[in-house]
Amino acid sequence: MLDIYPIPALKDNYIWAIHDKRHAVVVDPGDAAPVLDFLNSRQLQLSAILCTHHHNDHTGGICDLLQVYNVPAYGPRLESIDCMRYPVGEADLIYVPAMDLHISIIDIPGHTKGHIAYLTLGSVFCGDTLFGCGCGRIFDGNANDLNHSLRRLGNLPEETHVYCTHEYTEANIRFARRIEPDNIDLEAREETVKALRASRKPTLPSTIGLEKATNPFLRCHEPDVVGSVELHVGHLLQTELEVFTALREWKNSA
Repeated sequence: MLDIYPIPALKDNYIWAIHDKRHAVVVDPGDAAPVLDFLNSRQLQLSAILCTHHHNDHTGGICDLLQVYNVPAYGPRLESIDCMRYPVGEADLIYVPAMDLHISIIDIPGHTKGHIAYLTLGSVFCGDTLFGCGCGRIFDGNANDLNHSLRRLGNLPEETHVYCTHEYTEANIRFARRIEPDNIDLEAREETVKALRASRKPTLPSTIGLEKATNPFLRCHEPDVVGSVELHVGHLLQTELEVFTALREWKNSA
């Protein structure tokens, strides 16, 4: 039976470990040390490394891990990542024989130009594109791509588990409440998240259904979100992309 476990790393990152009590695959290892501690403490053998994009807090541990384990390291084919020898992208498939694990890849650019996500076990590992109640900043991508990628993730089955890579949910909810103060689903999520963080537990994974109900960046078509963003910018917005772009800029300075 496969399990997914969060390995806390750096300031607020999670390195996700998929394991079967014998072998493991890790996603976005920004630091090798906590991964090695996790593997050694559970006597697990690393079988593969998956990376969603090129930022160092997602890639910084790859080379060090490959000094210990001779395994394939997969990453986005449109980005340059040290020690990544297996570039993948849209519609590619990965098979990890030691775990009988099948993984598919979709392109979700916007946060970065070549950002990808991994789909497996009814879950999506989406790096910094979709966060709990938020989304990533735009670096070398653009707003149109990021909006399209979020809509694409929103079209996954609602029960899909969302494994992003930062513990940002509580802060994101505070911003979302400014956008939709009357959203009862968001209010309920805030209480749940506060309790989890008070107990020092992760707020992740989320689900696509929960994000669609509470995440303003997936709700740029909703009248209350449109109205709040228009009030903030001081003029009418004609398209969902305009709403999304203004909302992302608002969050940048919030």
